[in-house]
Amino acid sequence: MPGVPPSRFVYLGPEGTFSEQALLTIPAAAKGNRAPARSVPEALDAVRAGDADAALVPVENSVGGQVGVTLDELANGEPLVITREVVIPVEFVLGARGPVAFDAIRSVAAHSQAAAQCRRWLRDHVPDAVVVDVLSNATAAIGAAAGEYDAAICVPLGASRKGLTVLADKIADHPDGVTRFALVARPGPPPPPSGDDVTSLAVYISHDRVGALLAVLMEFAVRGVNLTRIESYPTGERLGRYVFFLDCSGHVGEARVGEALQGLRRICADVRFLGSYPRAQAHYGPASPTVSAADADFADSAAWLARIRAGDLP
Repeated sequence: MPGVPPSRFVYLGPEGTFSEQALLTIPAAAKGNRAPARSVPEALDAVRAGDADAALVPVENSVGGQVGVTLDELANGEPLVITREVVIPVEFVLGARGPVAFDAIRSVAAHSQAAAQCRRWLRDHVPDAVVVDVLSNATAAIGAAAGEYDAAICVPLGASRKGLTVLADKIADHPDGVTRFALVARPGPPPPPSGDDVTSLAVYISHDRVGALLAVLMEFAVRGVNLTRIESYPTGERLGRYVFFLDCSGHVGEARVGEALQGLRRICADVRFLGSYPRAQAHYGPASPTVSAADADFADSAAWLARIRAGDLP
């Protein structure tokens, strides 16, 4: 029902991964029911089917880049909207069943992305260990706890859950790395403007028109709307056909953002609104200009144009 806060959450599983760690930062999710899903599509389909109120899925990593399967689902699947974003640090630990010297470690279980983000640390500290690719960070922790591997690269939550001894913490090669997650729900009215918001869109340009992408960018630029992210993703039609994912500062309820969306609707082959939601302030720069000042400027210009149309010239 509209206005009822979500209480049933699903997230990209299994338990003990960054996705669960991120979900637990949301107070309603920490108190509500949480269930892991085997994949991003499965998590989002649970929301579409009404089996969950919201799903938390990864969108991008500051080191590894975009999460393609999430973008594909948001652009091409049955419509869903982002209601909140969560950005958490990427912190990996090396865990084992008990204390063990680095030079005694011969096998390390790790998800492929975790191994890639800890490559230099592994080379410098356990150069003789074989890194075994496993399905998830949680799977790595489970394998180490069972004694299948000498050690595992996992998230702190996973190490704690499986009772592992942390041999080393903060082992990622990029200590400032973060992952951005989106809390996704069935379509409905966006939350009211907070004064520091993000609006996300999937934009399909007219590929047979010269300057089509420039025209998209100009719709934002002429209205003073700051684009904070623009990424291309293949549509699957053929080479050279892309959908562009855009994040801009501001809320669909603001005049300047609303006018930009109307402009995009006029010039693009298709535009999918993916949500307006509060920005995760701790992980970004200063906020965009105040909403009231921007909207006042647009209201003044609209009144000026109305006077001109009415023949009321100064």
